[in-house]
Amino acid sequence: MKTVHISLNSIDKVKAFVNEITKFDNDFDLVSGRYVIDAKSIMGIFSLDLSKPIELNIHSENNADEILEVLAPYIVD
Repeated sequence: MKTVHISLNSIDKVKAFVNEITKFDNDFDLVSGRYVIDAKSIMGIFSLDLSKPIELNIHSENNADEILEVLAPYIVD
């Protein structure tokens, strides 16, 4: 599992993010405080506090580099 922090601070960013990750068969979890949300769920994402970066857990065996490349515009340090 790989963990990165991402920023989804606009509606357009959330929609684009979900469109990108649904292309992968992997599981993605967003973690905010004690909440864990399926990152492919737009409604789930909007239930989180999007004003600050969110932790993204990527469950990937072999294509993590490809996923990180696609997610680069959303990743924050």
